[in-house]
Amino acid sequence: MKPVATITNLLWGAANVASYRRFSQALQEPERVQQERLRTYLRANATSAFGRKYDFASIHDYETFAQRVPLMDYEDLEPWIVRICKGEADVLTCERVTRLVPTSGSTGARKLIPFTAGLQGEFNAAVGPWLVDLLRQSSGIAGGPAYWSITPVAGFEQETDSVVPVGFDTDTAYLGGTRQRLANAVMAVPTALGKVSDIECFRYLTLLCLLRERDLRLISVWHPSFLTLLLEKKVTEWDDLLADIRKGTCKHGGRVPGEVIEALNLRPLPRRAAELAEMDARKPELIWPELKLISCWEDGAAGLAAAKLRSIFSQTWIQAKGLLATEACVTIPFGGQNPVAVESHFFEFMDDGGKILRVHELQEGQTYEVIVTTAGGLWRYRLRDSVRVEGFVGRTPSLRFLGRSGNVSDLCGEKLAEAFVVQVLQKTLAGLEKRPDFVFLAPDTDDESNPHYTLYAEGNLPERFDAVIEQALRENPHYAYCRDLGQLKPLRVFQINERAEEKFFQRAVAKGARLGELKPMGFSKVTGWSEFFEGRYG
Repeated sequence: MKPVATITNLLWGAANVASYRRFSQALQEPERVQQERLRTYLRANATSAFGRKYDFASIHDYETFAQRVPLMDYEDLEPWIVRICKGEADVLTCERVTRLVPTSGSTGARKLIPFTAGLQGEFNAAVGPWLVDLLRQSSGIAGGPAYWSITPVAGFEQETDSVVPVGFDTDTAYLGGTRQRLANAVMAVPTALGKVSDIECFRYLTLLCLLRERDLRLISVWHPSFLTLLLEKKVTEWDDLLADIRKGTCKHGGRVPGEVIEALNLRPLPRRAAELAEMDARKPELIWPELKLISCWEDGAAGLAAAKLRSIFSQTWIQAKGLLATEACVTIPFGGQNPVAVESHFFEFMDDGGKILRVHELQEGQTYEVIVTTAGGLWRYRLRDSVRVEGFVGRTPSLRFLGRSGNVSDLCGEKLAEAFVVQVLQKTLAGLEKRPDFVFLAPDTDDESNPHYTLYAEGNLPERFDAVIEQALRENPHYAYCRDLGQLKPLRVFQINERAEEKFFQRAVAKGARLGELKPMGFSKVTGWSEFFEGRYG
């Protein structure tokens, strides 16, 4: 046990006790809490440009709000966000936008989500109760350092002409203020490592930091494959890592900014190196005997990767993250369930028939699409996430994430949408002298440990056309990030011999679609097409 880490963790937990109590009470009265949150938004933003357009000052109940403000996709809000990029104030909210956080777009390559102090407070209102609940369930978590995932700058490097800064480089940046400082104080890997753009170097340094920490207690990542790929590198780099731990050096030192090397605070640890040398590099539970929890995605398309992680850490508590997006925090793990974060944002839900419901109106066993309004300026925003009500915590629904609604594929967090992929295909095919007769893109999981996307085509394609498509897809920052980390393998081409369109329709009809309503598409989120078509990989 490390006294400094223990004290810091307990201070961090104590700082969140009040939010834990508020959240616990809010779970018993979600209707009242949500009504008050909506009223607060309307009052606070009545004089914003958006508030004036929809006359927030005259809205006094939910029914009027729902009648007056339409459901929004990013494309509806994008003109307003462009104004924020140019430096205009009081656009979507009356709060200053401190950051624009990039995430994958549907028709465009990426979206920029406004981040304000109010939105930061809303994330804290969710993370705080989750943290206290963890400490209540496993006090041993407080006894040592934690690893909260860090995004290397290569993940979201992209030129922008925004006056407002774009992007965060760490998970803890969402917390801000004292909570961020407390979180950083117990980090096993310093946040400065986010400045390392070379992915292989980033992975090596991350492992170097983690292996030095025998008392590691908590690991928080997003997609489970981030961690499994890191562990695979540990095996191949084992001897070099042990040498650097023993001597207090770093074999990549010449490729790393000086401020990062300084933040690593490397010093010789010969006893730790000797201890590790007696261990099997493929058995991480021996390497970190005090590890209590791994937090990661487990629902939807992450299920296979989570199962693999469980087989590696058979004795460690692996907790599924709540539904946490760049735009909003929808649910948090709490008391063994995943209740809606009713203290954080205002929520609406659309059922399969298009009816809009509020939190207190949801029914167990039913499936809904999430709609959210936040302090950051997203108004009646369709997250395109599909959830099912699994039960209740108090009077608040507990939700399970099912996947992305609409034609969106999300194997590892890349969130490729049909509209964006179609634009990529149109742009890349437009320059060809002779186009293929049939072409579309789909995810491919023929090898569960190496998912990738496949371009299916009937007819000729130029040599290296897969590289052209790949480069265009990388305009989506999440796709580029998953590729750089190795979570997604390179795109492949499958050359279909004949009757591609007929076969395509046959499979759709077999799954219940009506033949008369079908149309060729440039994208399918369904896997397994390589087994259905006659042909070969190029």
